[in-house]
Amino acid sequence: MNKSTEGPVYHLNLNREDIQGARIALIPGDPGRVPRIAKLVHSQAHEIAYNREFRTFICSFKNENILVTSTGIGGPSTSIVVEELAQLGIRSFIRVGTTGAIQENIEVGDVIISTASVRLDGTSVDYAPIEYPAVASHEITQALIEAVQSLGIRFHVGITASQATFYPGQERCDTYSGSVIPRIKGALEKWQSLKVLNYEMESATLFVTCSTLGLRAGCVTGVVSNLVKQTIIQKSGLELAEQRAIQVAVKTLDVLILPKFLS
Repeated sequence: MNKSTEGPVYHLNLNREDIQGARIALIPGDPGRVPRIAKLVHSQAHEIAYNREFRTFICSFKNENILVTSTGIGGPSTSIVVEELAQLGIRSFIRVGTTGAIQENIEVGDVIISTASVRLDGTSVDYAPIEYPAVASHEITQALIEAVQSLGIRFHVGITASQATFYPGQERCDTYSGSVIPRIKGALEKWQSLKVLNYEMESATLFVTCSTLGLRAGCVTGVVSNLVKQTIIQKSGLELAEQRAIQVAVKTLDVLILPKFLS
């Protein structure tokens, strides 16, 4: 297996020289979110690669280079980003995304910091058996909590259900068929009763991939809807949720850019 790449990695179209010694990556799903995050880190951030759904900007923060790379949607593409960035030298990953809440007390615009994920993603089993836990890095999770507290943003910390699909897996009936298969019916209520906070689609893959490879990972998401209350995703709520998740992720760099953490 090639662990040090001379030429560009296959999907991201990046090489070691491109990332200029960066060791931390912020990884949203949406390529369109990449420049917004990067420019908030540093106004001189610039794009260094864009291939398929994988868009990368590099920016400087306190004399350390930071990458912002989009993963696209779901576990398979997220695992590609982690694998290929790790080959180039990235050791810490923070997912910056959006989510649907499944607890009634969680409001649109709140922020959720995932400590662990229910492994419904379908990808992580290629890295470890299902009994292996999908857990976030303690250091990154604590940094995210410190960041959101300093910003005064309403937040929740707990377990996320990380699904492979957006519509049936999250028991949405606003689909073409208008139904979900029997195996999935009642899943939302089950996870809600087990105190799971939310649904999203990447964190379980991220956590398991990073843990098995000896990397650090964390996840912060902004709430765009509440599936229990059947709130509809609206532009204003989406923009607020994205903005707050981005603010928390960028603020987290204040804590993470420390010699002890980067060593």
